[in-house]
Amino acid sequence: MTFRTAQLAGLVELLRSAARVEIMPRFRKLAAGDVRQKDGPLDLVTEADEAAERMITAGIAEQFPGCAVVGEEATAADPSRLNLLADADLAFVVDPVDGTANFAAGLPLFGVMAAVLVRGEVVAAVIHDPICDDTALAIRGEGAWTEASDGRRADLRVASPVPVAEMAGNVSWRYLPEPQRAVVCANLPKLGASWDYRCAAHEYRMASAGHCHLLFFNRMMPWDHAPGWLLHQEAGGYSARLDGDPYTPLSTDGGLICTPDRESWQAVRDALLPPSVA
Repeated sequence: MTFRTAQLAGLVELLRSAARVEIMPRFRKLAAGDVRQKDGPLDLVTEADEAAERMITAGIAEQFPGCAVVGEEATAADPSRLNLLADADLAFVVDPVDGTANFAAGLPLFGVMAAVLVRGEVVAAVIHDPICDDTALAIRGEGAWTEASDGRRADLRVASPVPVAEMAGNVSWRYLPEPQRAVVCANLPKLGASWDYRCAAHEYRMASAGHCHLLFFNRMMPWDHAPGWLLHQEAGGYSARLDGDPYTPLSTDGGLICTPDRESWQAVRDALLPPSVA
């Protein structure tokens, strides 16, 4: 099955509508009861997450009858929904508010994401920024680009390779197990600069646009990474799990490093997580 640009346009408009109707009216207006913990203080859900996911899920089901939809919040209630991704002829993974902690804190750094899967393979991606009302998109084999609300389009391309000491990027170490966590944190000064924006949507957009060199993740839920992984791939980047195996949205562990090319991936892997502690 081929996912076409016209079909992607419908998905983009659905995510934009959910942002306008369910997310932005709640931004910086959440009551205390509108924010709850899921697995702990680092894992939040808000009324905006749940309302936007319901709207997006209903819209996808209407546009693509018979497809499977695996949303972050629905899967939190029923983890078995992850099993739908492997065999579905057409499936969508949805993150209604990526960067929920930022959203809940009133920080304008969050996004709305969706990826399209055909029998377990990622074929299209959308990462929408509700604040600027622009969208990053990718279709497998057709490249990655951004579209502004007025229709202006710009192609995405990853940064040129540089030595490790000059690399800057996002390193999300908080879910790493020990001793990997301690080793990675101790090795961060080997990079030119590192940060963690708590928002994969914007981190992937930055890397895909060439504004940073590397991304390092450990926790691998498909709604967090399937959209951005394809965006980065189609922007010319290279990525692999921490053990060097290819990324798959069907696995929720194994980590991921994204860089401009394979040589950069190996350099980052060796600098942050030497083989002796992998």
